[in-house]
Amino acid sequence: MKKRIAIVEDEPALRDNYADALRREGYAVETFANRRDALAALGQRLPDLVLLDIGLGDEAEGGFELCRELRARSKSLPIIFLTARDSDLDVISGLRLGADDYLTKDISLPHLLARLNAFFRRMEALSAVQDSEAVVQRGPLRMDVNRLVMFWRDQAVELTLTEFWMVHALAYRPGHVKNRDQLMQEARIVVDDATITSHVKRIRNKFLAIDKTFDAIDTVYGAGYRWVERG
Repeated sequence: MKKRIAIVEDEPALRDNYADALRREGYAVETFANRRDALAALGQRLPDLVLLDIGLGDEAEGGFELCRELRARSKSLPIIFLTARDSDLDVISGLRLGADDYLTKDISLPHLLARLNAFFRRMEALSAVQDSEAVVQRGPLRMDVNRLVMFWRDQAVELTLTEFWMVHALAYRPGHVKNRDQLMQEARIVVDDATITSHVKRIRNKFLAIDKTFDAIDTVYGAGYRWVERG
């Protein structure tokens, strides 16, 4: 069955260009020009992934609002911003609202397709997880791959799909330093350094909201990150 991608973009030429490229890649594509139409349709049936602009018609930040609404419906739905807005504030805002990635429209189509294919490879990997590896315990951390849920000291940590896989990649082998390329490979993502840094910061903050003493993610300057089991 073809994977379904929803494109929410208010510029007709860009919307059609992206849709044509994705259909040639073998995806089923739905397109929407504004937040209201997208929410009405996607509320009935969520796609497998959403590509989303920020400015949508008369709503300068309609994409941010739609991301918030979609994330409330599903914590595991891959949401990727694809926008001309490239300020650090916009990137941080998009990731804070639960987006899995933030791309700008100067990205080439081959690179865009690589990012999307990486997300779907990650989802397919879920079905290959053996029962013995489905639930992993690392000290006070418990990771359930089949349910895509994570617990710290028996409290659920609300992570996006990308955040879940990043923690899984680090915590599966505590003490092992993961550089950017290793982290992308094991977490099955394709992102840049700034996006990884933003994700790690958000992950830390989510654990700290549960446990103010959380310090299990070490930054190894010039090398990457590692999960450390303390005490």
